[in-house]
Amino acid sequence: MKIICIGMNYVEHVRELNNVLPKKPVFFLKPETSLLLRNRPFYYPGFSNEIHYEIELVIKINRNGKFIQEKFAPLYYNEIGLGIDFTARDIQRQCKEKGLPWEIAKGFDSSAPLSKFISFEELKNRDNIKFHLDLNSKTVQCGNSKDMVFTFDKIISYVSQFMMLKMGDLIFTGTPAGVGPVKIGDRLEGFIESKKMFDFCVK
Repeated sequence: MKIICIGMNYVEHVRELNNVLPKKPVFFLKPETSLLLRNRPFYYPGFSNEIHYEIELVIKINRNGKFIQEKFAPLYYNEIGLGIDFTARDIQRQCKEKGLPWEIAKGFDSSAPLSKFISFEELKNRDNIKFHLDLNSKTVQCGNSKDMVFTFDKIISYVSQFMMLKMGDLIFTGTPAGVGPVKIGDRLEGFIESKKMFDFCVK
């Protein structure tokens, strides 16, 4: 099972990090050990002093496929969830400054909290999905799938040109603006539309 993460997929988030808007999807991988399930607490790691939250819609691949045409991409997913791409921003910054890979800042254990999944049939429009993150009962990130630079279908088609997508693979589809730090004692609640998808604490 692969965890594929799409970077820089919301214009305002690209701007807040002073990056350049990509012309093609940018993706990286997290290991399976990065998953944090069933609202278990996130334990702040000792190797970083700047862990940032990044709320993301997550789609689950439901069949194997390679070289998938964009028009056929909807056949490869029918469920959606919500996740957080925790990022050790201080370590990421150091790696970027030295021109080094920065998987160490993204793929550490429990860096990918993930909610349960719901069927797209429960949503009115898969191209207009609202989601948000509350930190200590205050909304800190709001997003909508209609604002993605690259749609679910474009992402699936593009990634499948490089690696086979297999049943159960997860795609974190990018974060909107508003990323920021967490600290011990924080509570994070994630919502798709008005449905609470996860609720966990930082310890």
